[in-house]
Amino acid sequence: MNKEVSVLPDGWQSLGWAGVLVLLWFAWRSGDLARLKDGARLNLFLGLSVALMVLWQIRTGVRPGLSFHLLGASLAALMFGFWRGWLAASLAALATALAGKSSLAGLGLESLVFCAVPAAITHHLYRLVDRKLPNHFFIYVMVNGFFGVALAVVVSALVSTVVMAMSAAYALPYLLEHYTPYFILLAWSEAVTTGMGATLLAVYKPEWLETFDDDRYIRNK
Repeated sequence: MNKEVSVLPDGWQSLGWAGVLVLLWFAWRSGDLARLKDGARLNLFLGLSVALMVLWQIRTGVRPGLSFHLLGASLAALMFGFWRGWLAASLAALATALAGKSSLAGLGLESLVFCAVPAAITHHLYRLVDRKLPNHFFIYVMVNGFFGVALAVVVSALVSTVVMAMSAAYALPYLLEHYTPYFILLAWSEAVTTGMGATLLAVYKPEWLETFDDDRYIRNK
């Protein structure tokens, strides 16, 4: 899913683009994208998108369509919520495709699997934690910024494996031996990186984390 020529059949590529169009329609209807009309918020969004673009260029792979890199979608979701978080990560995926390091045809599925899935897991886990657990800085960082991020990467790895296997791009035994375990190992690096990033933002730039409220998590403790 991450090489110049997509290994996925045309039908699966079309399905991915259809999914992206559906998400874009719901994102527009949600009104969340209108928040980017604010100049400061737009600059922050674009700055994060550029940072993710750089992050996505640092990758390695075993075979066409099977590569590994940090996603950054979870941090984007913590900063902006699901819709803008997914969009920021998708812009990084688009830049990677335009740079020739992934397939434009397969960009739709890449956006769904490696951007929408981790952003959705992180966002919905945050909402669950916010309702069920005490508002505490340690809980925010460890559950949302670390364990939740690791879970998001694991789910993305499993979804990617299912897509590759069901589309007959690669046999499932090969994926389970040479792809899935290594992608899951990446969850540790993603969790550490995102946890550190979320901690620094919460301490020095809490206004950049839309899911964080320093009055609730720090000052009133």
